[in-house]
Amino acid sequence: MRNVGKKLPWSAPHRTSPPQILSFDNVRKSVLRSVILALETQLGSISRAFHIHIIKPSQSKLSIISMDPTHDPNFTPPSQNKDIEPPAHSSKIPDNMPIEPIVLADMGEQVDAPTPHPSAANNNGRAEKAGSLYQSKIPRIHTDLMDSLSDEELARAGHTILPPSIKVRLTQIADLEEVPHGIQRQAKNLKDYKFPTHRLATTLLDDSKYPLVVVACGSFSPITYLHLRMFEMALDAISEQTRFEVIGGYYSPVSDNYKKQGLAPSHHRVRMCELACERTSSWLMVDSWELLQLKYTRTALVLDHFNEELNVKRGGITTKSGESRGVKIMLLAGGDLIESMGEPDVWADQDLHHILGKYGCLIVERTGADVRSFLLSHDIMYEHRRNVLVIKQLIYNDISSTKIRLFIRRGMSVQYLLPNSVIRYIQEHKLYINETEPVKQVLNDKGD
Repeated sequence: MRNVGKKLPWSAPHRTSPPQILSFDNVRKSVLRSVILALETQLGSISRAFHIHIIKPSQSKLSIISMDPTHDPNFTPPSQNKDIEPPAHSSKIPDNMPIEPIVLADMGEQVDAPTPHPSAANNNGRAEKAGSLYQSKIPRIHTDLMDSLSDEELARAGHTILPPSIKVRLTQIADLEEVPHGIQRQAKNLKDYKFPTHRLATTLLDDSKYPLVVVACGSFSPITYLHLRMFEMALDAISEQTRFEVIGGYYSPVSDNYKKQGLAPSHHRVRMCELACERTSSWLMVDSWELLQLKYTRTALVLDHFNEELNVKRGGITTKSGESRGVKIMLLAGGDLIESMGEPDVWADQDLHHILGKYGCLIVERTGADVRSFLLSHDIMYEHRRNVLVIKQLIYNDISSTKIRLFIRRGMSVQYLLPNSVIRYIQEHKLYINETEPVKQVLNDKGD
């Protein structure tokens, strides 16, 4: 029966616009808002009556990795700097496919044409000398405990290192309770520097995939479980969503010329990174080249360094079939790095094109952020959007080095926030105790 002559519940006097339909979702949202408001009111009354301080969840930005060029003591806005050191020429960088899968419409082929098999792709821009002296010489199996054998002795043994997997290895069983037995690998000067390859895979598990190395640049002062965890999140995302296979991961701590409060001396930071990696991971390594530089090194040039070591000097990686393939290198960072790239006159346009276009970015998205909308609004980022992979945190992690330093200064526990070996190192060397940081920096928590 029609409700003729009756005013419907949502109708208003003299209403001229169409009636709004009350959907179940709208009703549910309205009820939830009312309940939440009522609970907040009650909690406020209880806290005032009993003098209880209710701590609300942090809304700070996810500060995983943030390399702000303005911390360079010699920083000059790109628009005023005519002498920017150019990055590596594109001819030296392998012409890898973008990280995001290419749709058929992007390939210029017929809609019903099959996607070419990766193994059938040509090797334009890649090293061709399979079996040459440029092949990587891997020093040791990542499932073995560290011993005193030299890299050359282990290389002569002909060991093969496979790409990382999610399985926990025997060397990781005591990672939380024992100081690693490994030796310090990183040189203290450029003269003694050697590029670390002791956990770099020597071959691909799947010849149909492309090799990928993940690089994280940052302060790591100190390194935390979030810095370790983000590599595992990247490994999952790459394995599930792309046609690439991770063959290694690197931390590249910034040099002491990166002027930022809370930055421990470089030799301490690189050693803490080593301690964190040696027993907690089977595929992560630390590279000290950047921190050994006499001046601040732009991120674009750091990625060029990894390309020089992996592709130019070592000729990429050899597949099981004997084919030599160039290694794709990608920068792993937090969402705040992408936002800083959008700030005017902070990053040079040529660096953004180089980082995003020639290499690519893996962005760990913080809860509540919308990195994709930001990519859509930025011209350069949108141009290279297929070379950016956004990684969602399925389990939200808000650990930051800024908070760790604050806890240490206040004499609070940092147990289970970073590896025990790193905690012991901080205690032995009395790091971060008698230092101060601006309140604004601590509250904004916008630094790794």
